[in-house]
Amino acid sequence: MKDLKEFDISFIGLKEGIHQFEYTIDKKFFDFFNYDEFYGSNVKVMLSFLKNTTIFELDFAFTGWVEVACDVTTELFHQPIETDIRLIVKFGEEFNDENEELLIIPFSESKFNVAQYIYEAIVLAVPLKRIHPGVIDGSLHSEVLEKLKEFEIKAEDDEGEEEQQEENKNREIDPRWNKLKNILIEKNKRNGTS
Repeated sequence: MKDLKEFDISFIGLKEGIHQFEYTIDKKFFDFFNYDEFYGSNVKVMLSFLKNTTIFELDFAFTGWVEVACDVTTELFHQPIETDIRLIVKFGEEFNDENEELLIIPFSESKFNVAQYIYEAIVLAVPLKRIHPGVIDGSLHSEVLEKLKEFEIKAEDDEGEEEQQEENKNREIDPRWNKLKNILIEKNKRNGTS
């Protein structure tokens, strides 16, 4: 996988119509891009390539997993990957890939490489916050989780809260506020706003 030639699509020899390509993406693929956040991967990429005279339509479907570290516990786990992308390829005067859904290649080209699109789609399919499923469902037991539980803020007991609420209710309201409230009510009655 020195130069990712296996991801080249030579379209000159292909007949018009739909063509299928399949790729398996492993850790070596990400090593080529110097991406070290995945400790392993097994992602199947199904590519449906529709060739027309002046335009190509590529539909990528991704299923599998990448192994990442949990942001909470640093435990490794398999993050499921399931996504798809669509790419349109047109011919133009010069190469242009500024639009993420449109690739323009020169008329003189006879092939193009899809590795960069596969790489970006997989990296973007991984959530920003990576949490081990065992943390969410409570089945994971690790030293890090035990330490986090030690530092957890304990909730005040319910009796203390109830006493505080009762004390607030019983506190007498300053009679001056009641007199001001009555003045405001009288004023509103005279103006017809209440």
